Amino acid sequence: MSAVRSHRYSVPESDLEEFLARRTSLIATVREGHPGLTRTVLVQLEDGAYTDTWHWESGEQMGAALAAMPTFPEAPLTMALTKDAIALNGRVVDER
Repeated sequence: MSAVRSHRYSVPESDLEEFLARRTSLIATVREGHPGLTRTVLVQLEDGAYTDTWHWESGEQMGAALAAMPTFPEAPLTMALTKDAIALNGRVVDER
């Protein structure tokens, strides 16, 4: 069963371009060592916040990548541009 990690955070408009560049770099780095990352989706909500959902082939692959996250220098650099961040893990139950 596939798994997801969903984040919700804010990014100041003045930092958005830099955030997107750092996020792109982070995703590429994660995929190099953890090819189970199948897709990422960043959505700007009507209140200005963002949801960022990362889809994984399995919970095991997601867990391995999360455990390795401290070794990716892009992670803290990317998240430093966010505020009010929360993260939730889940598994896909139904997808159409």
